[in-house]
Amino acid sequence: MQAHRRARGVRHLCRCRGRRRLGAGAGQRQPAHGPDQCRHVRRHPERALADAFLDERIAGIRDCLHHLRQVCAFGQFQLDEQLQTIRELLAAMGEAHSAHNMVLYLRQSGVNAVLMDLTGWRTDEALPLDEVLGQALARVDLASQLPVVTGYAHCREGLMSSFDRGYSEMTFSRLAVLSGAREAIIHKEYHLSSADPRLAGEDSVIPIGRTNYDVTDQLSNLGMEAIHPQAAKGLRQQGIPLRVRNTFEPDHEGTLITTDYRSPSPCVEMVAGRRNLFAVELFDQDMVGRVSHYAEGFTDELDKMHLNLVAKDMNANTLTYYLAGNRKQVQRLVGALQRRFANAEVNTHKVSLVSAVGSDMSIPGLLARSVGALNQARVPVRAVHQSLRAVEMQFIVDDEFYEQAVVSLHDELVQTHADTVALAVA
Repeated sequence: MQAHRRARGVRHLCRCRGRRRLGAGAGQRQPAHGPDQCRHVRRHPERALADAFLDERIAGIRDCLHHLRQVCAFGQFQLDEQLQTIRELLAAMGEAHSAHNMVLYLRQSGVNAVLMDLTGWRTDEALPLDEVLGQALARVDLASQLPVVTGYAHCREGLMSSFDRGYSEMTFSRLAVLSGAREAIIHKEYHLSSADPRLAGEDSVIPIGRTNYDVTDQLSNLGMEAIHPQAAKGLRQQGIPLRVRNTFEPDHEGTLITTDYRSPSPCVEMVAGRRNLFAVELFDQDMVGRVSHYAEGFTDELDKMHLNLVAKDMNANTLTYYLAGNRKQVQRLVGALQRRFANAEVNTHKVSLVSAVGSDMSIPGLLARSVGALNQARVPVRAVHQSLRAVEMQFIVDDEFYEQAVVSLHDELVQTHADTVALAVA
């Protein structure tokens, strides 16, 4: 079971050939008669089915938007309140379009494929996600049919408003859980590699092969999601392995992610990072002995600004939060902190975070080797953090040194010791 946003090679089946008659009714179609058109339909019945499916959806959505515009002409109804619903409606059409074309393509190849349309087209109510999926699975014989599933599922939880672009991964995850899958396979445009090949070089990086869900949590925090954390939660709790494969290398086994995996010997599996962070530093000598009070206030203001906390550190009188967001949001946060803590000094710095990540990094001297590699590459280290759990080690550097930091740490910790990297793929 795999969620694909678009099937490569079948896009040519998807173009709408219908024409609308100007001045006639909004839903009337210009008929396409004539011997040439009839011969085309007989020769390409799948094309006709694809066109008919898409035409119906487009006509329905056009009518819906037309009626919505009429309703919003009254002051009591505001269009901007409906934009999220419209976004979901359009995303649903794209998902259904792609899945339907894939079904037609597979049937041409002799595969007994069926469309599992979860988009809620013309349904009267929104059910809970698990109930939507359970009803859809009950209509499919998995022993003899291959369901092609829309990544978007219309449900009471509102997947797009809750998970944004990660909505298809939630559908994917819950399907795996409810169907009792032995393994969940997700295709990406890249391998889960030991570093970004655009920085470290394609010939230098290697697919990591095996890791665990703990590591994928760290990657999600860095904005490098193998799968949305909430989607991974269901797989992890049910003990379902997740395999990440590269779409463009179908013969490669990819990387297998399990709950209890630890590398055979301690090692760094990956060097990753996040650019364009803001370090917001709150200094107040009155903080001594009252750090929790300041931390609570800092977090409260942070939540109001909808900024993403990536990392933090502290000492007796200073709290530093490393945040992802835009400068305007950060400036608003600084103003709020200055009003809340009138005697405090608040400073900001533009930085990047570079992390060494692995399922077991309990290696004596690893921190010293890492700092030495950065020093040799002339990368100034602004801050460093190593956790007791030995799954991640973080380095804060100035934004201009991000690429140098990634390359130098990868060369020292991964590439020069590639024999210890977890390459065994189950």
